[in-house]
Amino acid sequence: MLTRIPTPFSYSSAVAAGDYIFLGLHRGYGDGFTAQIHDAFTHLQATLSECGCPLDRLVKVNVYLKHIKDLPEMEKVFFDYFGKDQFPARMTSTTEFIDSDCLLMIDGVAYRGDL
Repeated sequence: MLTRIPTPFSYSSAVAAGDYIFLGLHRGYGDGFTAQIHDAFTHLQATLSECGCPLDRLVKVNVYLKHIKDLPEMEKVFFDYFGKDQFPARMTSTTEFIDSDCLLMIDGVAYRGDL
């Protein structure tokens, strides 16, 4: 069975398929990179919660940065959300975004089996 968390756009913020949750893009809002990444995690947590899954079950993420100079701050912020040695697998890259104020986007996969 599939469960979709719709958005007003042409994608779902998540699709739960069996034991896995596939997360669509989550961006943050706010002034500056730090505010935006914390806001993105707030949205990720809310989406996963709708699927009955905590953030610590996130197993793979892709982080897209507008500026590579934000990588060290991104690294620090991940420690706010995941325990030592409990990080998801991650790929980080840089890109441009349609929204000029967007500094990052995150998508990924969570595992809710055995919950």
